[in-house]
Amino acid sequence: MDLNTIATIVPARHRDDLIALGTTVAPLAGGSWLFSETQDHLTGLVDLMTFEWPSLTVTPDGLEVASTCTLAELAAMPDDRGWVAHPLFFQCCTALLGSFKVWNVATVGGNISASLPAGPMTSLFSALDAEALVWRADGSDERIPVAAFVTGNGTNRLRAGDVLRSLHVPRSSLEARTGYRKIALSPLGRSGAVIVGRLDADGAFTLTVSGATVHPEQLHYASLPDAASLGADVERIETWFTDPHGAADWRRAVSSLLAREILVELAAPAGAEAAR
Repeated sequence: MDLNTIATIVPARHRDDLIALGTTVAPLAGGSWLFSETQDHLTGLVDLMTFEWPSLTVTPDGLEVASTCTLAELAAMPDDRGWVAHPLFFQCCTALLGSFKVWNVATVGGNISASLPAGPMTSLFSALDAEALVWRADGSDERIPVAAFVTGNGTNRLRAGDVLRSLHVPRSSLEARTGYRKIALSPLGRSGAVIVGRLDADGAFTLTVSGATVHPEQLHYASLPDAASLGADVERIETWFTDPHGAADWRRAVSSLLAREILVELAAPAGAEAAR
């Protein structure tokens, strides 16, 4: 869709270039959401892609993912570090309702900043306990857990003029075992629920429920819970919602079922599922 109210586009190369951002000037990365609907309130854009941030940077304590990293780049990340959680990156990318053309332009930061319940990058980085680095409009930096970054359906902790700079995934999460489930009402439909379980090396278990709730919900356990307790805890979540992609009671029921499936998978010895 053409944005026919745009009068200026600023290619950002320094942080000072972001000063133009505000209620009528928006950041532009892939643009897959920005150009998908009318934005009559906008008069200008600031292009973040001209920063040329490295998409993926391995650090001693984990992985740094630039907000401008595309889903195609993330999905193609080589499995050369021995990270047990590596399959989860591709799995969550497949939860995006979009073709390969969308994968090649849609960015990690854009998907999270859109803050839709079905945003698969929110699911991924929440499940891996990633932190979002936010460049505040006043020049300060703030790190926010991705699970707390999204606050509701289409809302988050960004303010006018702020930019989501990057996501940091801790090494401990990359080395954890993960289980992934996604369900939708149709084979190519928007996710009705995306459930991810993570079993850390110390035995701690985290279940992340998304897609079915207005923002990510996490359940934390010191060790693997029993199936009945996990199912009951999932059903006690209160942020289920109803839309054309699923009713709240259906989302609650399938999330509880998928959570218990993940529990069985992660309770089995490492490699048992692949061997079977």
